[in-house]
Amino acid sequence: MTNEELQQLVEDISLKSFNRPFTHQATFNNRLRTTGGRYHLSDHRLDFNPRVFEIYGLEELVGVIKHELCHYHLHLEKKGYQHKDQDFKRLLKETGGSRFVRPLQKRSDIKYHYYECLKCHGTIIRARKINTEKYVCQCGGKLKNMVR
Repeated sequence: MTNEELQQLVEDISLKSFNRPFTHQATFNNRLRTTGGRYHLSDHRLDFNPRVFEIYGLEELVGVIKHELCHYHLHLEKKGYQHKDQDFKRLLKETGGSRFVRPLQKRSDIKYHYYECLKCHGTIIRARKINTEKYVCQCGGKLKNMVR
């Protein structure tokens, strides 16, 4: 699917499901890793993860598009557009948008970071890097990055 086809799909879904036009830009963003889409508050454009379409197909992508369009239309109407807001939850349910996108990464694809405590010699495993100058072990000892 090209960006032009995605733009047309978003505009069609906006008119059919929300009875409002989508007048901004919608594109695929290859830098998105774990999220299905993103709504930009500053310029009202929508980004979508192309892996959603590649892995799960059109049906899952339509659910993500509806989700992002809920953010879009509610924000423009100056209503509650955040996930926690009742306006958002109500509109998402009415339009049949997906609350969450299915996992886009296999667990085995996640690179883990290993740290060793210099005081108690315990091992700490994290999915995200941590700043060893700022964080310490539970015992208070300094952490050292282990190479694996």
